[in-house]
Amino acid sequence: MVPAAEDSADWGALSSLPGNPIMWVLIISELLVFGAFFLGFGVARALDVPTFRAGQALLDIRLGGLNTLILITSGWLAALAVQARIRDERRLARLLLAGAMALGIAFLMVKGIEYHSKFELGYGLDSDTFFTLFFLMTGFHAMHVVMGVLVLAIVAWKDTVVNLETGTAFWHMVDLVWLILFPIVYLVR
Repeated sequence: MVPAAEDSADWGALSSLPGNPIMWVLIISELLVFGAFFLGFGVARALDVPTFRAGQALLDIRLGGLNTLILITSGWLAALAVQARIRDERRLARLLLAGAMALGIAFLMVKGIEYHSKFELGYGLDSDTFFTLFFLMTGFHAMHVVMGVLVLAIVAWKDTVVNLETGTAFWHMVDLVWLILFPIVYLVR
């Protein structure tokens, strides 16, 4: 059998990573975008500490913490799915991916509750610099959660080991971003 073009391509250091190297190019670019968000948030906070302290005081750390636990657990289930698929336990891998996807949806529901509470208090995207960045950063992340759930659904359907590794790599990027975003936006004063 002749290897596919993408299998024989030399991607340098990316070739040794699990999954498709193109996903790693996407992950790196997404991390750079989120890094710019984090940098901008830090600079804006340094320029207007009172506004950021007041905005952070209105955030529900319990909901942010719950979402952290949800995403960590979801990432763990996705990693277990890859291991199950490597052992050729396809049914178990799909069940684990279904659990990861369900937790991704739970994350979005909690985020929706949080957004609703802010809207009820009269805070929105245009309230002040803190809430502009809060909604942009967490909303952009939520869009990645939606995309991640879709990616996990696709790789559950087309469940080769490489596909599961590729989809799970994206999902772990979503987890990683939240693990950085949560303390920066919710906890660091």
